[in-house]
Amino acid sequence: MSQEILSGKLLYEFKTIEAMVKIYCKAHHKETTWADCQDCQEFLAYAHEKLDRCPYGQNKPTCNKCPVHCYKPHMRAKAKEIMVYGGPRMLLPHPIMAIKHLLAERQPVPGKPPAAASNRHQRIKIKQVDSN
Repeated sequence: MSQEILSGKLLYEFKTIEAMVKIYCKAHHKETTWADCQDCQEFLAYAHEKLDRCPYGQNKPTCNKCPVHCYKPHMRAKAKEIMVYGGPRMLLPHPIMAIKHLLAERQPVPGKPPAAASNRHQRIKIKQVDSN
């Protein structure tokens, strides 16, 4: 999975999700390390793709406050399970990240997402400009 396609707030959001997945995996998948856990790596790849394609782009609200549900229902249930378990447990290993995430949840939810604001659209636009 290529993290360099995300930047700014989206990259920070991915690192937050990744920290929660590590905490969750360590507690629930004891037979393997988190880096070797196929289930958790697949979830992270899915989360990465969804962050890249988030219609809000860099103005993305936290997932639980977002009016656009881009995760499939079973993956959204998995994300909720991971976040409910990992979120409160982030305070000790990642205190700044946990507090920033809690503060982000208090931000007002933006209205309708602007057209072509996703990270993916911005990358495509930059590629087109660079190729001309």
